Amino acid sequence: MPAPGRPAGCPPGLEYLTQIDQLLVHQRVDLAEVVLGWEMNNVYTVKNSMGQQVFVATEENDICTLQCCGPGRPFTIHLRDNLGQEVLTLTRPLRCGLCCFPCCLQELEVQNPPGNPVGYVVQNWHPVLPKFTVLNERREPQLKIKGPCCSCNCMSDVIFEVVSLDESAVVGRISKQWSGFLQESFTGADNFGILFPMDLDVKIKAVMLGACFLIDFMFFETNKGKQHQY
Repeated sequence: MPAPGRPAGCPPGLEYLTQIDQLLVHQRVDLAEVVLGWEMNNVYTVKNSMGQQVFVATEENDICTLQCCGPGRPFTIHLRDNLGQEVLTLTRPLRCGLCCFPCCLQELEVQNPPGNPVGYVVQNWHPVLPKFTVLNERREPQLKIKGPCCSCNCMSDVIFEVVSLDESAVVGRISKQWSGFLQESFTGADNFGILFPMDLDVKIKAVMLGACFLIDFMFFETNKGKQHQY
């Protein structure tokens, strides 16, 4: 039985996601990265449409992995609510980011509570477009994500459309938002917006949130001012 006040089928800590249809994700600027050029653990603030903090996401990685692997690094990201309770754990294994073949495609596992998968994001091989499939906890396909052929966001947003499995209907989006010339040029801090149907399964909403972090690492993390693509 679910706890009082928690909808049936809703994992603990995700009740708030049942009430909303969009989220904003802001990466915090790290001065050591800006001044020294060192890779540091990423920290993000997840907000609602009114700018109120909902979660804080913190990357867990060691200094060697950060400096040697750059944005292609494996990671664990912990999402905690405003009470400090961990509500989501995101894990990405190390994959060869330069491989153009299906053997080393990217994957993200979303867990709630830690150790209990609620869904996955898997990269689909395509010669030109960034494409992903959103899977539920049983690895059954639920939605697809399609990005543009060029992820350069020169003074405009970059839209990754969330579509039905047959790609006939757009049901949401993950957008990398233009943050202004100074931030885009001199920091690795990114801003995203996530839009999904209000009645979407809360677990899939959580997986879409996880997809946002995977997309950031794959296409928008910077190293000495250069963008990487996978």
